[in-house]
Amino acid sequence: MPKPSKARASQPVRAIARSRELERRGFSREELRRLSKRGVFERAARGVYLTPEASHSPHRDLLIVATRVPNGVFCLLTALAFHRLTTEMPHEVWIAIGLKSRTPAVDAPPIQTVRLSDEPLRAGVERHVKHGVELRVFSAAKTVADCFKFRGRIGTDVAVAALREGWRKKRFTADELWRFARICRVTTVMRPWLEALIGAV
Repeated sequence: MPKPSKARASQPVRAIARSRELERRGFSREELRRLSKRGVFERAARGVYLTPEASHSPHRDLLIVATRVPNGVFCLLTALAFHRLTTEMPHEVWIAIGLKSRTPAVDAPPIQTVRLSDEPLRAGVERHVKHGVELRVFSAAKTVADCFKFRGRIGTDVAVAALREGWRKKRFTADELWRFARICRVTTVMRPWLEALIGAV
């Protein structure tokens, strides 16, 4: 890392930053291009730069999307992977936004968006800070309920597997599942699976 100028010496560069933030700190666009070629920064997406630490993070793609879509919530397959309720790593980042929110203009990584009304979008949101960036992720129980709600997009088998794995790992209680099933309006769909699971314990 080159020595910072006086204008930017007071604070260290964050692990992930928008180009306009770095420019305010005294980095010119030409300097950012030069530092990217040298590997000091990675230009990970349009207007988003990562330090090597963030670039090699297992949460790299989530850091980028959270920076570009700060009001979104990671959901479905991405949330399952975050909570380690699946062995599959999704090729796209799944993020929930409001019904009237503007469609995110994210060039990389590829994303899938789902739209939720206010209550389902607010319910079960956890906040995890990675490399100084807040990642908003639905809880394990809320994610399972969402998987049943959007089973047409991700598959019922994925939803059922997540339910079984989360229950096996004691990541949620039956009461938590029922609460989010009601919020997501999937109690009828989830009932036989949850009753069979509880009965098998």
